[in-house]
Amino acid sequence: MSPVHRSSAQPPRPHPRPPERGPTVTDTARPTSRDVARAAGVSQATVSLVLGDKWRGRVSERTADTVRTAARDLGYRPNLAARNLRLGRTRTALLVVPTLTNEYFARVYTGAARVADDHGFGVVLYPSPEGVGPARDPFGSARAALDGVIASSMAADALAAIGDGGLPLVMLDADPAEPGPAATVNLAIADGMHQITRHVLGLGHHPGGIAHLAADIDTWTFRERAHSLAGTLGTTPPTERSPLTYQDARRATERLLARPGPPPTALICDDDVLAVGACKALRSHGLRVPDDVSVTGYDDSALATAVEPELTTVALPADAVGAQGMTALLDTLADRPATGTELPVRLVVRGSTAPPRHP
Repeated sequence: MSPVHRSSAQPPRPHPRPPERGPTVTDTARPTSRDVARAAGVSQATVSLVLGDKWRGRVSERTADTVRTAARDLGYRPNLAARNLRLGRTRTALLVVPTLTNEYFARVYTGAARVADDHGFGVVLYPSPEGVGPARDPFGSARAALDGVIASSMAADALAAIGDGGLPLVMLDADPAEPGPAATVNLAIADGMHQITRHVLGLGHHPGGIAHLAADIDTWTFRERAHSLAGTLGTTPPTERSPLTYQDARRATERLLARPGPPPTALICDDDVLAVGACKALRSHGLRVPDDVSVTGYDDSALATAVEPELTTVALPADAVGAQGMTALLDTLADRPATGTELPVRLVVRGSTAPPRHP
């Protein structure tokens, strides 16, 4: 029997449908949790535990660091929209600061954002419009937009608009005895002022010749500086208060110099900005720093080395403050104990201090 051949008269085959759109180059290049697991040499389950912040007690610290590093190097980002729907969270924290013009708070934000990013969180930075004082709610409904708040004590009044929302709160540079916050992250402020005062006394300055240029802000961090200075000196020094601007500091220093009697041999300032304003005022009165008057700052900002002579000051690890604040908030959100922290500070001696001419 001869084979059957298809006739050319048969109807043509239907034209094939165009293929479904496959992944684009961008989609294909986007790293997955499998890629992270392969790069870190762990299972996908381990990646899920670490990036979901559920690894403690199940995965070693070293392995968790390896996974986070692999995810960061690959540019991996989990599907936060799906996760947030599951958890009922926005994975967003609010950082409330008094101002964006102060270098210290920029570094606090940097530290907080770094830790937040490692855990798939975002940080919204909100400065009080007036620098220090009440502020409007930064969101129409903060409770719906946020998981928690980190706030500087210098902007504590700015929390009034959202404070009734029951949001977890971590305070920075605040009185640890105050009730309310889940945790408090502080610098060793009193110790810093003690270090700088002992340095000035060690140069030979008499307690009676030391004056204080104080920040005109009634918060715990500046009260601590004043108490520590007076305690180390054994007496309350002549004091002028100033807002945190060069111009105000200059005017406050001029008021100090206008007091009866000889000028101070040393001027201890609550902040580097105040110290720079003080140096300007001293020079305008024909007084040299440090030959006639030693001047100290506090913060070790970029200003400290931008002036001549460079400032003796106290270095504050602002990025570590932000990082610890974010860590404490994450612990609170995960129902882990969030304990208070005090970070050490360090005296930095430069050219603005010297022995007095006439001890």
